[in-house]
Amino acid sequence: MVFLNLPVTDLARADAFYAALGFRRNDQFSDASAVSYVVEENIHVMLLTRERFADFVAGEVGDPAQATSSLVAVSAGTREEVDQLVSAAVAAGGKPWMPAQDHGFMYGSSFADPDGHVWEVMWMDPSAAQG
Repeated sequence: MVFLNLPVTDLARADAFYAALGFRRNDQFSDASAVSYVVEENIHVMLLTRERFADFVAGEVGDPAQATSSLVAVSAGTREEVDQLVSAAVAAGGKPWMPAQDHGFMYGSSFADPDGHVWEVMWMDPSAAQG
């Protein structure tokens, strides 16, 4: 399993944002300082207040609104799903990040969540991946 831990400045805002993306909230691992979402069966996002996140790291907690330090990439089943997820993110308070890229056999787009964490969403033609 993969657990992606993200520091957030406003837990309620982050909670609403990730709910709007259609991810499933996992209340078993959520409390006043953290909210857990299931992206896919083996991929979970832990949204942690900056103070709670600091309990797990040595040194300062970085600010993704000031500098990009990671790119989280997820796959989509179709080109339309790519656009739908990015549109949902923007409608929920995220920002477009890079322009969509269309390579015919592969298509992707991206957004930044309200805290500045960058998510890339991509689709690849399964037949092109096999060849």
